[in-house]
Amino acid sequence: MDAAVERAVEYIRERFSDPLTVSDIAERARLSRFHFSRVFKDETGMSPGRFLAAVRIHEAKRLIDHSSMSIAEVSVAVGYSSLGSFTDSFTAGVGLSPGRFRRLCRDMDQPAPAPDPGPRPELGAVAGTVRLPEGHGNARVYLGAFPTAVVQYPAVAAAVIDVPSDRPSCYSLQNVPEGEWYLLAVAVAAGTGRDPQAERTALVGDHGTATVTVTADTVTSAAVRLRPARPADPPVLLALPRLRPPETVVPHPGCAAAAPAPAPAGRLRVVPAAPVPSGA
Repeated sequence: MDAAVERAVEYIRERFSDPLTVSDIAERARLSRFHFSRVFKDETGMSPGRFLAAVRIHEAKRLIDHSSMSIAEVSVAVGYSSLGSFTDSFTAGVGLSPGRFRRLCRDMDQPAPAPDPGPRPELGAVAGTVRLPEGHGNARVYLGAFPTAVVQYPAVAAAVIDVPSDRPSCYSLQNVPEGEWYLLAVAVAAGTGRDPQAERTALVGDHGTATVTVTADTVTSAAVRLRPARPADPPVLLALPRLRPPETVVPHPGCAAAAPAPAPAGRLRVVPAAPVPSGA
């Protein structure tokens, strides 16, 4: 990670509750505001202001889940001066109001927000494999297609996949609207010691390029590799289901198992997520 961005991210995560400005953060990074904003977005996929806002909402999620603070107290603790602004920002990113999110944390029968493809009639699909890094046990993975490089509401399509420790697992996202989408994953992997469930690790992943291109009646192929989260990764805002790693994973017979439902005859084709360079 770029040293200036590393300083900025550390500063944001330490001081998110303060009334920070982009100029404040750029000064800490020892760069001009314009140059800093460009470098920061290149490194993290989002502007410094949006990263700060995401850190605040992510911390609010933690406080709502793990403390008895009122929603108004949480709002102040993460740097909001207006409860209404906090509630609007939280709901937009998480997909649930702060009160509904607290109920979800307390009662797992409450549903997490479903994907919202929007009013787009032309649909395709994305399919491929998900692979864990070495040194981890089985994992449960939330994989979704998003309009931005942040796991926030809404996903346009999503799936939960169980991935064994020793081989990749297939996935398929159905009914993905035409367009350019970020393919992002969040996972919890078990450990490999005597008590794997007590040694869980949070992982994140993508398919290695900026976006996938989806067109109607087409399956876009994209492999996803998971890795440990890094400080510069945008926080996860979307209210996710509990990702409890499974003790065992039933192996897929092959990636044909992830093939989407048939499209009209003669119209279904499979394409890679990005063009293959000539001579490859």
